[in-house]
Amino acid sequence: QVQLVESGGGLVQAGGSLRLSCVAPSRIFTIYTMAWFRQAPGKEREFVAGIRRNGDTSHKDSVKGRFTISKDGAKNTVYLQLDSLKPEDSAVYYCAANAGFSFAASAMNYWGQGTQVTVSS
Repeated sequence: QVQLVESGGGLVQAGGSLRLSCVAPSRIFTIYTMAWFRQAPGKEREFVAGIRRNGDTSHKDSVKGRFTISKDGAKNTVYLQLDSLKPEDSAVYYCAANAGFSFAASAMNYWGQGTQVTVSS
């Protein structure tokens, strides 16, 4: 059973920042594509940002310039830095891993349990 463990969510005022972390087993972290998704109540889960094993990244248009995905190989951890947060960023944020190169939710092999981000206005 592969476990992806997220942390770092919380309640923050609009304009504030959070850093989400996702720890993965070493065998997953080194070869898998890692991504962050989010799901707000009543909405579909959506892609936020992803990073491939070669370091290539992709970010959802609406978060470009505000969110940044990165990874630390020494800690087997993927981060999502959330800056200039808006109330519409409130959601449960999920970490996911894919053995291939796609960032599509349907392609993900493993999911974390999610961490809640709430942005107050």
